[in-house]
Amino acid sequence: MHDHDGHDHPHAPITNGDEPDAAARVRALEELLVEKGVVSRNDVRRRIDWLVSRAPADGARIVARAWVDPAFKERLLADARSAALELGLDPGPSPVVVALENSDEVHNMVVCTLCSCYPWDVLGLPPVWYKSAPYRSRAVKDPRGVLADFGVRLPQEMQIRVWDSTAETRFLVLPMRPSGTDGFSQERLAQLVTRNCMIGTGLPKNPDEVH
Repeated sequence: MHDHDGHDHPHAPITNGDEPDAAARVRALEELLVEKGVVSRNDVRRRIDWLVSRAPADGARIVARAWVDPAFKERLLADARSAALELGLDPGPSPVVVALENSDEVHNMVVCTLCSCYPWDVLGLPPVWYKSAPYRSRAVKDPRGVLADFGVRLPQEMQIRVWDSTAETRFLVLPMRPSGTDGFSQERLAQLVTRNCMIGTGLPKNPDEVH
């Protein structure tokens, strides 16, 4: 560490044309880590490629399997990371992933009040609103109001539990299986599962919406 107080020389801004300041800082940090030998450019590229290959469809497969396989659901609720591996989904280097089951009495919703911790490994990149200050603050203070903003209106008697993601623990909501889906294949059920319903800010699609 060194003290910057007393410096009389200007610092060049960490920018690159129209590049956002945050992106420029990340790029500068990457350059420094590569220069110091902490990581290689190939390591960075492989990690980026892995991240962008993740998608909500991976989480939808997990949810659909839990809807049709009670034994798998039990394993999912006990250890979501191991359950993902069962389906050939690489949970990557993420910390603990916890599955939260919705019911007629309880609706779960996930937020990260500090930054934007998110189950990238099974849901892909987080939506912009998940990282926004309004969502991060209101989800805790007024979860029912936030759900209403998303078009989700739950019975007043239903309890809403808000879970705060951390660097150590991420959460995946297991929504209730929609009625009228008896006889649906696992693949067809997966089409009902949305990213938002796995965060808790949405509900599965109506069965009539898929064929």
